[in-house]
Amino acid sequence: MNADYVIVGAGSAGCALAYRLSEAGHQVQVIEHGGSDAGPLIQMPAALSYPMNMSLYDWGYKSQPEPHLGGRQLVTPRGKVIGGSSSINGMVYVRGHAGDYDHWAESGAQGWSYADVLPYFKRMETWHHGGQGGDADWRGTDGPLHISRGPRNNPLHSAFVEAGRQAGYPVTDDYNGHQQEGFGPMEQTVYKGRRWSAANAYLRPALQRPNCTLTRAFVRRVVIEQGRAVGVEVERGGKIEVIRANREVILSASSLNSPKLLMLSGIGPAQHLAEHGIELVADRPGVGQNLQDHLELYLQMACSQPITLFKHWNLFSKALIGAQWLFTKTGLGASNQFESAAFIRSRQGIDYPDIQYHFLPMAVRYDGQAAAEGHGFQAHVGPMRSSSRGAVTLASSDPKDAPNILFNYMSCEQDWVDFRKCIRLTREIFGQEAFKPYVKHEIQPGIELQSDDELDSFIREHVESAFHPCGTCRMGAADDMTSVVDPECRVIGVDGLRVADSSIFPRITNGNLNGPSIMTGEKAADHILDRPLSASNAEPWYHPDWLQSQR
Repeated sequence: MNADYVIVGAGSAGCALAYRLSEAGHQVQVIEHGGSDAGPLIQMPAALSYPMNMSLYDWGYKSQPEPHLGGRQLVTPRGKVIGGSSSINGMVYVRGHAGDYDHWAESGAQGWSYADVLPYFKRMETWHHGGQGGDADWRGTDGPLHISRGPRNNPLHSAFVEAGRQAGYPVTDDYNGHQQEGFGPMEQTVYKGRRWSAANAYLRPALQRPNCTLTRAFVRRVVIEQGRAVGVEVERGGKIEVIRANREVILSASSLNSPKLLMLSGIGPAQHLAEHGIELVADRPGVGQNLQDHLELYLQMACSQPITLFKHWNLFSKALIGAQWLFTKTGLGASNQFESAAFIRSRQGIDYPDIQYHFLPMAVRYDGQAAAEGHGFQAHVGPMRSSSRGAVTLASSDPKDAPNILFNYMSCEQDWVDFRKCIRLTREIFGQEAFKPYVKHEIQPGIELQSDDELDSFIREHVESAFHPCGTCRMGAADDMTSVVDPECRVIGVDGLRVADSSIFPRITNGNLNGPSIMTGEKAADHILDRPLSASNAEPWYHPDWLQSQR
């Protein structure tokens, strides 16, 4: 069994690669360990808290005890299903800020500046603004990935944006367009009421072609002969076999599994591989290092009017919503309910936003537990560019063993400063006139927590991952020993092998990572096909007074 290109992982980047490489006429074999994404729990946007908590769809990884969070082990969901994490995520669509990609280019990922990646974002999108404004010139019109906006019918959505304006922040009607900074509508990968995952957008159309096939198997390692990747060793039906690649092997297995597979294949830090008895193919100290993520808190307010989604938090109402969605793909089931957002700067002297808000007209946790207070609303908030770094390492040389994941969250003093600032700025927003008709009191953290020490213990106990791990196969200059892949996504030191997923991000982008991960698959395909899109000359917006002013 062989193909021109063997892609490991049918996730956000892998599906885009399969689509573009098969479109160009190549034989493509996609290998995915997970199963089908059929059924309402994945396809219904409002059911998003279910799939990421189900072992059927999730690898079930946890971090090591995090030393700066009191030894807590944080869950780290990654999709084990067709579509990968795009099938179990919150469906929030954020490109990231222009400054993120310019930073990539400056740190060695030449050809990945904002001018270089913007054409790929435009190519991959079909954008539906729902009559809510936006920057049509900056957006795509005929790509596989459909981007939409929720109806924003709940008055709390406009209260959130108006409160931001009253607090002195800009308003933006398209954070994925010319101006990210400010308060405005949030975008989601939802189309015709369904989750528009990478599987729906890219993989299903690709599989309609005779030259693209999907194989369900567990990948154990990359097979490397005389310095060249020639295929992958897989296990299926209790048997171990090799699927061969005539041209290249591409790892798109996630920021947790791609470095694990490289290390199992002999590519990684020499001493670490020796400890596990793995024969060294290429000494790349950066494999598994540079692990980054976004942390967030929910600030929850009790609502003085019974207008929140809590009124639907009962079996009867859930059944009605589910039935309406099943038969018509409309109603509350057709949105992830994240319909308003904001990106702001934490202080003067920062040139682009470093805080993100997801606003939700209900007080509820990711595991689906509603606040005991009943009616409420919340803002998810966290800093975007923590300088804390962790690592993914091997637990053993057995491919079946989960990797060791240590994020080393909150290991820099600045992280604590930034998170306290997030809480205080959010309280200020909820204290604006626009929220006066709705705010009863603060549920979490609780208004009695005011001092730095009180806020720090709240943060230590309650902060959660936003599930945006990345950076573990860093892209950079080929002569930089900490780089794992070069700017064409080729693994340095091995021929015929690339990595294309969020693991190659030199630094985490501003916002949710699904959009940037799909863009990575799109752009990696063009590097393989040697047909790069020409750079854009669009000029993104930066706050004219960022040096002197926080807002």
